[in-house]
This record gives sequence, C-alpha cells and structure tokens, in this order.
Amino acid sequence: MSERTPSDCAASQFTVDGEPLPFVPGQTLAAALVASGRVAWRTTRTGRRPRGIFCGIGVCFDCLVTVDGTGGQRACLVRARTGMAVTTGEDDDE
Repeated sequence: MSERTPSDCAASQFTVDGEPLPFVPGQTLAAALVASGRVAWRTTRTGRRPRGIFCGIGVCFDCLVTVDGTGGQRACLVRARTGMAVTTGEDDDE
C-alpha cells in the first residue's frame, strides 16, 4: 500500500461555511472536521448547547450538517468529496 503525502491531500478539499478544509480521501466530513480541530459545529435550539460528533456511527443526530443544500445530513456518515459545500448551523434539531 502506498503512503499518502501532504501534497496528495492538498488537492482534496471541500468548503465548510465558505472556508476550504482539506481532507484525506476516504474520510467522513466529521473526521475531517475533527482532524482540523473543530469538535462542535452546531448548537441545539434549546439552550444553544454545542454539538459535533457523538456516536460516530449514524445513530444519533448530533453531527448534522447541510451538504450541497441538503440539510439534516449526518457528518459521520457522509464521505468527503472534493468541491462539496458544507454548512453548519445553529438551531438544528435537538
């Protein structure tokens, strides 16, 4: 198996709230967000409590994001693709 170099990953990026975010091919959105140091990317309606990845297997709804205009996507299940536009937000479902 060949080793990936940083330059391999430089071409692999998507945008999060308008900012580019590199990812390693095969990573989920949640994995790329956490790897960049971002552990929370939305808040709940009630109490504005921060949420990010919790279960990591698609059972809960803590990691919801909008992907290319489609809301309610679980970041732990969606594989990152070059060029996709991801938006995070507040006031998502609890």
